[in-house]
Amino acid sequence: MPRVAVVVLNWNGLADTLECLESLARLDYPAYEVVVVDNGSTDGSPAAIRERFPEVTLIETGENLGYAGGNNAGLRYAWQQEVDYVLLLNNDTEVASASLRLLVEAAEADLRIGIAGPTIYYHDRPDVVWSAGGAIDWRRGTTWMVGLDERDTGQFGVGPRQVDFVTGCALLVKRPVLEQVGLLDERFFLYYEEVEWCVRARRAGFEIVHVPQAHVWHKIMPGAQADSPLVHYYMTRNRLLFLKTTGAGWRVWTHVLLAEYLRTLLSWSTLPRWRGTRGAMRRAMLRAIGDAWRGQWGQQLVMRTTSKKQVR
Repeated sequence: MPRVAVVVLNWNGLADTLECLESLARLDYPAYEVVVVDNGSTDGSPAAIRERFPEVTLIETGENLGYAGGNNAGLRYAWQQEVDYVLLLNNDTEVASASLRLLVEAAEADLRIGIAGPTIYYHDRPDVVWSAGGAIDWRRGTTWMVGLDERDTGQFGVGPRQVDFVTGCALLVKRPVLEQVGLLDERFFLYYEEVEWCVRARRAGFEIVHVPQAHVWHKIMPGAQADSPLVHYYMTRNRLLFLKTTGAGWRVWTHVLLAEYLRTLLSWSTLPRWRGTRGAMRRAMLRAIGDAWRGQWGQQLVMRTTSKKQVR
């Protein structure tokens, strides 16, 4: 059977990571190895993971390399082991026992498929969809999760369906993609890197699919992310890097910079309802646009060490 390396990135998220590893131990697919990449945690994660799961391969980067850099460390290890697939998986997820098998079966059934992803639900609302693949509006430079906040009533069918991208929260990639496309772009550090990766794969001739019957549950809190200046900084800056790397035209740039970014900044600066509540977000956005203009990528804002996630 095709060999799979499951790469779980951990950064000060011990409790979530242990629960994720427990769910992986129940997978019904026989040919897989779990690799935990610890991104410089300070919460005792490496020792605890070794004690609870001695069979897991643990890679310690020694520093916070972000989502892209940390997962690239796992991808390089998997490449050396000559596996056929790599599953990138957020540490704040739990995986249904059949999910890996269903993803591999879908990818094996069609040589054109290079990347596959499951249906991802909210952990606290287990029948509500967070992502059934992703879509890109190339006219506006916009990306979004398909099926967001919908209850799963079978609307996505049972067979693999093509999508524009798969979220890095749970992404199965075939070895030929790594051979032809390369690794994640570490300039992104956090957010948009998997979208750009999927675009590169599609342009190299691979298909990206959502596998509806494969299920993962994600402990995500959209409200907390939406109110985070840190998240807003990376989402703003990296969207511009995404447009640059994918060769967006001037109409897209005009829409994003003027119709969206400038309008948002003016609203946050002038409307009474936003005064005193959007100062940090406005500063983060201005810093993001400035850093993108200067070509300052990678980690530019320090992430709180109390945060437990580097998630999609």
